[in-house]
Amino acid sequence: MPTSPGVGLLYAGLGCRRGTPASDLAGLLRQVLQDRDLPFSALAGLASIDLKRDEPGLLQLAEDLALPLHFYSAVQLAPFTPRLSHRSATAFRHTGCYGVAESCALALAEQLGGATAQLRVERVVLGDMTLALAWAPASGG
Repeated sequence: MPTSPGVGLLYAGLGCRRGTPASDLAGLLRQVLQDRDLPFSALAGLASIDLKRDEPGLLQLAEDLALPLHFYSAVQLAPFTPRLSHRSATAFRHTGCYGVAESCALALAEQLGGATAQLRVERVVLGDMTLALAWAPASGG
């Protein structure tokens, strides 16, 4: 997958309220990439918490973008807590995880990127959606 020099592959972590349409999630994703001058072609995968495994908007987004969608449990995401830019008590009450978007982005970047991941874009909140982007520098970034 070609990317711009120095960008590497990006992995998106997403959180959303039940019933959020794929078009809203896609809009947030495109806006964040555009605002930070990151190429859409660098996006290598999407992730969310396993509580959203049946979320139609996330499933449709992955299908529309032809990207893999991975889900992680709160237990799998817990090791990423110290690396989060923000820890949300509200998110923890609902999911058992202090930050769905950032934790999921980091988990996916490490799983698919094969190296210690870093946040490339910290949590962005728009309405009932959250997005973060991570990358694994050794994977070409």
